[in-house]
Amino acid sequence: MAARDAPERTIKSGLEIRSFKDGNGKILPVKGERNVLITSALPYVNNAPHLGNIIGSTLSADVYARYSRIRNRPTLYACGTDEYGTTTETKAMADGVTPQQLCDRYHQIHKTSYEWFQISFDVFGRTTTPQQTEICQDAFKKLYNNGLLEKQSMQQLYCNTDKRFLADRFVEGTCPKCGYSDARGDQCDSCTNQLDPFELIKPRCKLCGNAPEEKHSDHLFIKLGEMQKDLTVWIDEAIKTGIWSNNAIALTKGWLDQGLKPRCLTRDLSWGVPVPLPGWEGKVMYVWFDAPFGYPSITATYTDEWKRWWQDPDNVELYQFMGKDNVPFHTIMFPAFQIGSGDNWTKLNSLSTTEYLNYMDVKFSKSRGVGVFGENAKDTGVSASVWRYYLLMNRPETSDTTFTWSDFINRNNGELLGNLGNFVNRAHKFVNAKYDSVIPDPASISSDVDQHQDALDEDLQRDADALISSYIEDMERIKMRAALDSIMRLSSRGNLYLQTSVLGNDLFANQPARCARVVSNALNLTYALSAMIEPFMPATTEAILTQLNAPARSLPTSFDRGLLAGHKILPAAHLFKPIDIKMEAIWRAQYGGDSSATVEETPKESKRAAKLKAKAKQSAQSASEQSTLVGPKSPEIIRLETDIVAQGTKVREAKAAANKDTAPELQSKVQEELSQLLKLKQDLAELVLQTSQLQVTNAIE
Repeated sequence: MAARDAPERTIKSGLEIRSFKDGNGKILPVKGERNVLITSALPYVNNAPHLGNIIGSTLSADVYARYSRIRNRPTLYACGTDEYGTTTETKAMADGVTPQQLCDRYHQIHKTSYEWFQISFDVFGRTTTPQQTEICQDAFKKLYNNGLLEKQSMQQLYCNTDKRFLADRFVEGTCPKCGYSDARGDQCDSCTNQLDPFELIKPRCKLCGNAPEEKHSDHLFIKLGEMQKDLTVWIDEAIKTGIWSNNAIALTKGWLDQGLKPRCLTRDLSWGVPVPLPGWEGKVMYVWFDAPFGYPSITATYTDEWKRWWQDPDNVELYQFMGKDNVPFHTIMFPAFQIGSGDNWTKLNSLSTTEYLNYMDVKFSKSRGVGVFGENAKDTGVSASVWRYYLLMNRPETSDTTFTWSDFINRNNGELLGNLGNFVNRAHKFVNAKYDSVIPDPASISSDVDQHQDALDEDLQRDADALISSYIEDMERIKMRAALDSIMRLSSRGNLYLQTSVLGNDLFANQPARCARVVSNALNLTYALSAMIEPFMPATTEAILTQLNAPARSLPTSFDRGLLAGHKILPAAHLFKPIDIKMEAIWRAQYGGDSSATVEETPKESKRAAKLKAKAKQSAQSASEQSTLVGPKSPEIIRLETDIVAQGTKVREAKAAANKDTAPELQSKVQEELSQLLKLKQDLAELVLQTSQLQVTNAIE
């Protein structure tokens, strides 16, 4: 579009979002400003992130980071993959690759998943860097020099078969507290209690399955008991002045009430940060020592001036986001390392933690093909905005929540499409049609004052101000579900305003000044909503701004009017698409949806699961049968039919292999191949339907 043809913009001044990047393009703290440093728990690189991981840490942190930016605060969001430790070494052995190869692979998987979910990291790094080694070793030596580390000769489990000491995660057995049969040597995933490998009932080596024996090995322990008084003072002050989730407070207090004991900071491993002390060669740091230092080390890969963020507590506020199982390591262990080092570290101010998000009342399980993982969301064809909205509306802030496909579909079709999408589209299309896409000026039109109608405007102003205020208050308290609810309530209020104002041809013809005021208010409410929505659904905000022909704006503190008379908007377009309810059965079959299943269920398909898959196939088939092609098949249809035949062969071969061997990976292979077959059939059904409809339309024309 030529410059002379560009749509005219008439925008109120003072709404800009400030940039805090320096001459090198880096975001640094600014004296006199509220500087916000945000981290989300570093994800392990031993698997792809599932929806529970994403909402528990990275997505929640992203929402607050985006909110902080539109409040014009210098904000840095740092995260990355946690790559050292037993977990990585265990997974690498299972996959037949080196730990570095595993890290390279899963770092990219995580990075790609988060990019699709539009997580706005300022830096997304990894812990296998020179900066990580330097920062960790510096802190470790300072703890040692300050007399806070002590040598202990400890009993450790040793596997004679593999000829190695077994770190905690290389030991499995039955939890002594809840009876879970697959508890790890450091923690039980069922009851979340921290464990010692010697507590396990019938311990076994994770590598070979044989029973290990006890041997002695020298290690360095941090004297947490000597630090409990200082830690308690700091924790009490942080809880008082910051914002901590209730479960974070309870878990932290629980550790303190039990009394802190020395904690081992070294491991007999090869994959980790080497212990930097003479006589301790061959040992590495405990992963929960080096992992928290990943936050500053990743920041150090972003800027050489990383200490301005991480060693200036008087000018920087640290917000951290994570699932509840990571709490003690961030509220006790990491602060102990920071305090014990003697450096002036920026320590935790506010901590937002979540409970668990379950999938259809069971746990996510990659090996069993149960649940949606990062890479799966994109495959559904549903936009990232809808996924973000659903996860945040279902965020397990105070108790466990459950992902269900029916709820996912209903929220899209009812709340996003029927409420928000309807409001934004209705007034926008009216201005396109009646005002040549230019926001009218009520003052330039002959007065047609109606006290009742003026009262509608006053009510809208009052209610919008209250909802915007509630939104800000909830966001400041990191109550994201409540804040998102305020957005939807404000959109509903906009729909009510258009309804009670009776926006339509009669209002346009008989009360032109009033009609101009209604559409101006509606479009300005849309502009205000665009800022409020941005932390939750950034792509939706971008779509709104494109249609409004307006720049991104800072967050309003009340219902202001940033779009002035004479501003020209662009054509309206739908923000959301409806989801066919038939997709519930198809997605349940693809990603596991048998609510009667449990994590202990055998890998073989249950009868109910088999029926569910049959139902999914029938849904796809019926969609295809509803349309009959009246002409020749397109090359795309022929290709899909060929692919379905080939994929059917793969499914049969996978099932035959699984029948001969019950290994979990073979059972998982069946699920993968079957999911691909169902997706191909779904694609064919949709293509046949679209083609037949087009043929009918062409025939009529």
